[in-house]
Amino acid sequence: MTIEEVIVTGEWVRRGGTPAAPSSGRLKPLGLKEVTLRPGFWQQRQETNRAASFDHIEHWLTTSGWLSNFEHATARQGREFSDSEIYKYLEALAWANDPALEDRFQAIVATLANAQDPDGYLNTNFGRPGQAPRYSDLEWGHELYCFGHLIQAGVARARAHGRDELVEVAIRAADHVCDVFGPGGIASVCGHAEIEPALAELYRVTGDRRYLDQAKLFIDRRGHQVLGDIEFGRAYFQDDVPIRDAKSLRGHAVRATYLASGAVDVAVETGDDELLDAVAGQWATAVARRTYLTGGMGSRHQDEAFGEDWMLSPDRSYSETCAGVGSIMLAWRLLLARGEARYADLIERTLFNVIATSPADDGRRFFYTNTLHQRVPGAEPPAGQLVPRAASSLRAPWFAVSCCPTNLARTFASLAGYLATADDDGVQIHQYTAASIDTGDIALEIDTAYPADGRVTVRIVRAPETPFTLTLRVPHWADGATVDGAPVAAGYVPVRRRFTAGESVTLDLAVRPRLTFPDSRIDGVRGCVAVERGPVVYCLESVDLVNVDFESIHIDSGSTLIDGDGDGDGDGVVVVTGRAGVPADGSWPYGTRGDGAGVAVEIPLRPYHRWARRGPSTMRVWVPTTD
Repeated sequence: MTIEEVIVTGEWVRRGGTPAAPSSGRLKPLGLKEVTLRPGFWQQRQETNRAASFDHIEHWLTTSGWLSNFEHATARQGREFSDSEIYKYLEALAWANDPALEDRFQAIVATLANAQDPDGYLNTNFGRPGQAPRYSDLEWGHELYCFGHLIQAGVARARAHGRDELVEVAIRAADHVCDVFGPGGIASVCGHAEIEPALAELYRVTGDRRYLDQAKLFIDRRGHQVLGDIEFGRAYFQDDVPIRDAKSLRGHAVRATYLASGAVDVAVETGDDELLDAVAGQWATAVARRTYLTGGMGSRHQDEAFGEDWMLSPDRSYSETCAGVGSIMLAWRLLLARGEARYADLIERTLFNVIATSPADDGRRFFYTNTLHQRVPGAEPPAGQLVPRAASSLRAPWFAVSCCPTNLARTFASLAGYLATADDDGVQIHQYTAASIDTGDIALEIDTAYPADGRVTVRIVRAPETPFTLTLRVPHWADGATVDGAPVAAGYVPVRRRFTAGESVTLDLAVRPRLTFPDSRIDGVRGCVAVERGPVVYCLESVDLVNVDFESIHIDSGSTLIDGDGDGDGDGVVVVTGRAGVPADGSWPYGTRGDGAGVAVEIPLRPYHRWARRGPSTMRVWVPTTD
């Protein structure tokens, strides 16, 4: 096949595209035309994204001047990486593939194409009169990072729609990168990883081996101190040790997950099992020792980075929304390569407790960081105010560094691509929400109110005449799960037989409240307990406890957990018993008084993803016990 045939007549245009499409691996992702969200938890958010967030983002890209930066005559506005926000927005529009959005998509693409230099270079912060030369600041300049997001937008457009001007712009940019950074060129990398998975995905779209080779070259160079040292150390941009030698994800959390995603892509496409094993091991260590209960990653505020093992204090949680997106990108690639349920488990946790938490109900305000303990009530910024990025207060309309709103937009737009996969034996369902699946031979409908309850019914709409396997994931927390009434263990449960249209398979998960205790090595939450219900982490908010000293609340570790009335998502209020004291202020904050003092209280907790939606409040996920 020619490149033109691969892009225009390739299977992904027919199947609607998918965020990652490896040529080999344990599982094959299903495209956005094969999996369609139906009314439920995630379709509601996807529709809000399309109906509200898209307009909101474009408004800010325009009024901030970031979009007009591509007009050479204008004075440049925004941070050095602001170009990438336009590219992520284009990627979101590409995945949506909505005719009603086509005019705005084409108008932006025309602006980019006009600004692109003849050699394929495209960046509004370098190389123009009065600006620094191209590639003069690889540590902080983000040029290759921006190219990565441009190329990923082109990949999304090619897969969802076919070859057009954006795809051509992306290919010219990729050719430029290969020319300048290939063998004999600049022997370095970008301070912010992103070009690596983008080039690998462009190889998968076009079949041009040059892009994969360049991605591999960037992976191989990383960790050999090709970048200058900085105040945070070279681990900040993962240039301290080679990828194959690292023991855990480390440094800037978004950079780390993007780089690891690219490494998985390269490993899969080149058959490099050693590299794949190395990244899988780093992921496992980071999840076991450096990840918050919510799935959030990154505990250092100064450098947006992973801390050391067990450095997971809730009130210092950075847990950037973009790191949640990067975590999903990485876990999805590992899932496709290895087929292990633990990767889908982390995706689910991150989706419900980071991705669902960040946007406001109206899709026009966002959390950049996702703290697990808010000590003082926040203040809602005015609708027209641009705010600092790390304000763990109330959701803000836009940030000076607004990577998170656009990252959420492309994630919600492509969300159906993370639900299900196929192999030669059948279909695997990894995430539960109301949806339709149609692979051609097999058509399924998923009916569920998850996470409000744990019943998931998969109805067979169309089936081949031969047997196939329908595989369902049982999350690690789901003790007592059953499939068609038969007990099953956590992990993937295969149901194989000759199915007929009209029959169904029912998975019942025990979605009920439970107390979760931390590893004792996490100093910041020792002696505390959290509440979870199904995949959802719960939190305590001060608006539910008037006239009570919020910081004096303790939960009984043997408390009976009571499911209360559901909220707008139907995923419940949980009531636990505990005690609230009235601490006596003194001249010294230490003494012999036990924590169990105080009066008995009933404590309502709500889903963490719903916190701060009722106005200013203090909040905590981990609560001390009365023991």
